[in-house]
Amino acid sequence: MVGTDGSDTALRGVQWAARAAAIRRAPLQILHASGYPERYTGESMLPPESFKAELRRQRWEFLHAARQSAIDTVTAAGLPRLDVATVLDPEQPIPALVHASAAARLLVLGTSAHRSITGLIVGSTTIALVGHAHSPVVSVRGDVGDTGEPDHRPVVVGVDGSPLSERALGCAFDEASFRGVALVAVHTWSDSDTSAFRETHVDWEPLRDTEERRLAERLAGWRERYPDVPVERVLVKDKPRHELLEWSQRAQLVVVGSRGRGGFRGLLLGSTSHALIHNAGCPVLVARPEEA
Repeated sequence: MVGTDGSDTALRGVQWAARAAAIRRAPLQILHASGYPERYTGESMLPPESFKAELRRQRWEFLHAARQSAIDTVTAAGLPRLDVATVLDPEQPIPALVHASAAARLLVLGTSAHRSITGLIVGSTTIALVGHAHSPVVSVRGDVGDTGEPDHRPVVVGVDGSPLSERALGCAFDEASFRGVALVAVHTWSDSDTSAFRETHVDWEPLRDTEERRLAERLAGWRERYPDVPVERVLVKDKPRHELLEWSQRAQLVVVGSRGRGGFRGLLLGSTSHALIHNAGCPVLVARPEEA
């Protein structure tokens, strides 16, 4: 499922979603839900039928253009034929997309690379959907690998040992397997500023060894389920946003959980969420809780 508002930013999200659906041989649904004003600026007067008809025409044009772009994208990439459906929803964007996500494998949104986000794809909309959608949410931004050449960059996942981190690992292994690329598992074992300790003689090795064993244990079961996916383990004593932002510059996708603990606690409420959704160098996939 991908949302569109007719903007170039949203169209990039459609194209990313089309490629993601095609490699899975899954259908793609494109949804436009801009809401409809029941009255003019507080006045109790409904718009004339001609005005409403023109709005509907414009919205269907958005959807038809997005559908054609999705088909052209997979054709140019030599991917399997894509089954594309379009939906025009009169609801407001957030409730419409939250409802639609209940039947979706992924909910995809295009996000502006310059924060000047317009229409449907606004920062608050993305944050709200990441917090309430029933499926994983992908914020498409940065380098989406649309050069036409095979994309061999890895999928990167943030690991903190929480149940949501396990969900993120599952999504990340799945993505890496479908894309035929390696997985980089990043575990940050300190979410505080450690710069004050750099000149001290604190022995961090025992803690690092413990965290390395924990990371290996977390990955063991997933590696058995996905033997085709090469895995690189990365342990750092740093804030998670620093390491994930750095990796996003050379990854094709960064995967995190929406509610974690340790290094990823409060992901959607603080600096880490804004750093990833607004500043990552590639698309970001946020896993949702199991009960969602």
